[in-house]
Amino acid sequence: EIEGIIMKVNKRSRLKKLAANILFDIIGGFFYSTGIYIFAKNSGFAPGGLSGLALIINHLWRLPIGLTTLILNIPLIIFSFKFLGKSFLIKSVRSMIICNIFIDIIFPYFPSYSGSPVLAALYYGIFLGTGLAIFYMRGSSSGGTDFLTMTIKTIKPYFSIGFVTMSIDLIIISLGWPVFGNIDAVLYGVISTFIASVVIDKIMYRVGAAKMLIIITKHADIVAQKISEVSGRGSTSIRAVGTFTKDEKNVLICACSNSQAYAIKKEAQKIDEKIFIILTDASKIFGEGFVN
Repeated sequence: EIEGIIMKVNKRSRLKKLAANILFDIIGGFFYSTGIYIFAKNSGFAPGGLSGLALIINHLWRLPIGLTTLILNIPLIIFSFKFLGKSFLIKSVRSMIICNIFIDIIFPYFPSYSGSPVLAALYYGIFLGTGLAIFYMRGSSSGGTDFLTMTIKTIKPYFSIGFVTMSIDLIIISLGWPVFGNIDAVLYGVISTFIASVVIDKIMYRVGAAKMLIIITKHADIVAQKISEVSGRGSTSIRAVGTFTKDEKNVLICACSNSQAYAIKKEAQKIDEKIFIILTDASKIFGEGFVN
């Protein structure tokens, strides 16, 4: 009977998680696609990433931006599969498909911005960075050079993500010079990519900051399993004995992001109504280096 209850709880949890992921994919896809189609499409510059390359191809041959991006992703998906894993790639493909629906089907019914290129670069960076941050926080991505960057990082772990990303983006941004016929296209591309990076860092730092959960419960095994399912993280179990009551309970310690902490607390309280949970910054316990 207990196993049946656990299976039902797990099934509901998976369905809720899937629904939440799709919802955030839609929200992230909206912001991501707004940046590309509304602000970058007719502004005379190519931002970084495969989306920038797709914009160049659209400028030259009028091919659909979303479909072109998806086709360009195919060799990268094949190449990076063994390095990044099935789960991450499936989530990313789902995010990419939703973005392509926005870019090729929905947004063509709306006018794209054709004003100041500087403002276009600024708002492209804000919208694209917000969309990417939403994807990253859900364990997904927009595909493209994200696949290539993470694969290179896996093969060459001593390379920083920033160095790899900037190197790839600069190559694509530089193509805007001969295609659009002026060096301003490169400068606007650099501005847009820089703004997007700043937005991603600001959002990820605030929402994804390292947290530490200390959980006291009599159902440690079930809660530990739920932690793994909800966050994809492990936890440390310690048997604790009260110095006064001599009662034995288990203490679970789990390092996670702020958003993961909320999900873990919510699910853990369903399992044990009398559970005791402490949430604090991981750096306060382990020092600043732990956050990295």
